[in-house]
Amino acid sequence: MPSSLPVGDMLEALSQRRFPSVTTWNRLEGRPRSANLERALRAEVRDALWMLTKQWQMGEFRGSDAGSPIAAKVLLDTTRLTKYRPGVHATQAFTEDVPLEATVERRPVPLQIGGRAVAFDLRLAMGREWLALIEGVGGGYRKAFVEGYPIKPPDPSEAADADRCAEQQVFALFAALAGRAMDGGALYEHLVASPANHAYDPVVGIAPGDKAAIDEAAKRFIAWFGRVILQPPADGEDAWTPPQLDYAFAASAPKPGGGEKVYAASDYGELRLDWYSLDVDATGSLESAPGSEITGVPAQDASTMIPVPVSFAGMPNTRWWAFEDAKTNYGNIDANTTDLATLLFLEFALVYANDWFVIPYTLPAGSIAAVRGMVVTNTFGERIWIEAADAGADADWQRWSMFTIDVDNEADTAADTSLLLLPTVAKIEHGPPTERVELIRDEIANMVWGVETTVPTASGESVPGREAAQYLHAYYQGLLPPAPAPAPSATGAAISYQVMSGVPENWIPFLPVHVEGGNREVQLQRAAMPRILEGDPNPPQKVQPRTVLLRQGLDLTPAQPYFIHEEEVPRAGAVALQSFERTRWSDGRVYVWLRVRRQTGRGEGSSGLRFDELEDLPSNAGS
Repeated sequence: MPSSLPVGDMLEALSQRRFPSVTTWNRLEGRPRSANLERALRAEVRDALWMLTKQWQMGEFRGSDAGSPIAAKVLLDTTRLTKYRPGVHATQAFTEDVPLEATVERRPVPLQIGGRAVAFDLRLAMGREWLALIEGVGGGYRKAFVEGYPIKPPDPSEAADADRCAEQQVFALFAALAGRAMDGGALYEHLVASPANHAYDPVVGIAPGDKAAIDEAAKRFIAWFGRVILQPPADGEDAWTPPQLDYAFAASAPKPGGGEKVYAASDYGELRLDWYSLDVDATGSLESAPGSEITGVPAQDASTMIPVPVSFAGMPNTRWWAFEDAKTNYGNIDANTTDLATLLFLEFALVYANDWFVIPYTLPAGSIAAVRGMVVTNTFGERIWIEAADAGADADWQRWSMFTIDVDNEADTAADTSLLLLPTVAKIEHGPPTERVELIRDEIANMVWGVETTVPTASGESVPGREAAQYLHAYYQGLLPPAPAPAPSATGAAISYQVMSGVPENWIPFLPVHVEGGNREVQLQRAAMPRILEGDPNPPQKVQPRTVLLRQGLDLTPAQPYFIHEEEVPRAGAVALQSFERTRWSDGRVYVWLRVRRQTGRGEGSSGLRFDELEDLPSNAGS
């Protein structure tokens, strides 16, 4: 049958593309004619003309007027963070000598809880370090310092020693160490309490000629402990904000044209600290700090560089007829239609990979860079002015943007296109939780419970909170004489009235209250449950929290109430964990600090607290 589309001049028809046809493919496969695939997999090509026609068919001969960049000139405005303010405390100089995570997250290591010495694993290590420091002083003062800073044996008959006697492992530790080891924590607390204190104050038998050497050893001892565990500058001057269960801090840098740029993090509690944890405070300012005017970087810096094409493992080759090594197979990634981040990554890696170029520019940690101008020269000699894709007269959130920091406290402001490089680390080792508190809502009781699921013991080891509460309650009950068996009712009643039931002692109540003079309608105030002991003639004592997280203000003189903002405990609840963190900084030093991190809870819960109940009584003997 003759063709309905006669072609008079084939060359002219092809050049003008008069007839619609499929001229490009994205996949060509060999089709073997037998069960043996060996020859088909060879992809044999013997005809060079056939290869040229296939290159035309695949569109490789199509050209464009786009030239590749060969040079780029960039002018940057640079500054550097010079001031840091933890929470609502005084502003101090910003330093890059310590990782920013450690500076922000560090919490004081508790050597005492409720006026009782704890963390004896750390106290013993401190004692051994001190005895090693004074090993060569005088005739040897090891025994004198062990007696001057002793570990006292616990008394199982005293209620004050409940934290040491309630659990068998803790009691055995103290019984074994009493009179044999030194309490290095007591020495440290004595030295830092006042500059006038000396290590030999409670020690007898120190020769006057050895006191200078001991004072020098005390300085090295304090410096050693500061290197082992990073501490805040002073008690209470950390960035932890107890009412919010988060960290709050601010940092600022002087602007090249005058003034300062303030970055603030009002609710940092994630596992990683980076640029997205901060917002620009357009109206904020920090107090002056020594040396905060010196940034150490040039205000403006112009550089000319050669752009380099982006390359990465698994990148598709730009030529169709080049075979890849198949070490990285992006086509094997499985992504749902709602996984936008993965889909965007795949689109970049598989479609636009050869359209990206890199201009290397080295900036110091803690610096802020803003591109004032950028000119790119291509292979045709054209000079093109490049602007940021998210630049604009306003800060519209719908504009395409990357690495952009939000601007707070100012409605009509231009988009902030500066880049913030925080002095943070790439890897942090997280220790097991020393304290773990779950804040859950109890809608039946119309309150919030702080459940201490992991609590520290006096030995320094952490144990399950419910187990520790049961041991402590049993210890207090064991100090009382056995309670007589309940007698039958004299009136013959079969039931009795119970005002309130009990809850485990590791459940700390938080009641909704309105703080006088506060701008919040409701806050959650820490309360206490009574400790009910059978046969106790004394009024019930209040059950106190055993974790530092929930003892906020309880160890002050006088004791202060603790309030948590109600919105910090949603219906899903919240979890606060305290643990030691460890990392290595750029100078090779290892930093260890105690931090708190926050997680989402698992929903509501019920303590089983009940009011106005009727209980069955033992039946009368004659009934």
